[in-house]
Amino acid sequence: MRAVIQRVKEASVRVSGKEVARIGRGFLVLLGVEKGDTEKDLSWMAEKIAGLRLFEDATGKMNLALLEAGGEVLLVSNFTVCADCRRGRRPSFDPAEAPEAARGLCEALAEALREKGLSVKTGVFGAYMEVALVNDGPVTVILDSRKRL
Repeated sequence: MRAVIQRVKEASVRVSGKEVARIGRGFLVLLGVEKGDTEKDLSWMAEKIAGLRLFEDATGKMNLALLEAGGEVLLVSNFTVCADCRRGRRPSFDPAEAPEAARGLCEALAEALREKGLSVKTGVFGAYMEVALVNDGPVTVILDSRKRL
């Protein structure tokens, strides 16, 4: 699993011109599920997202996790995060998992984050989405469960 995480002041998703999800302060997570991803990848990703200390404490140091900062998560499935751009100029999306398997893991990640006490909203899996955000910082990090060791 790969995730692009952006600390945001707010973020929203629109599908067919209609807003389907909105959060205030928190993380916009663009999630790509790769072929071969397992429950271990999902568990690692949930722990990392929930535990990332990307919010400032009283001294201005990035020392607070989402729950401590009162943040929310907007989780958006995004197979293009799995793109392989090493050869040529057109990305290969072959590393991305098939839609039905990817949908299950995306939904499971949202639930795993909720079980950690986080408020989680999602985009619409497989839909063409317009994602709007106000990046805070900007603070953007990339997580890759295959590089966890």
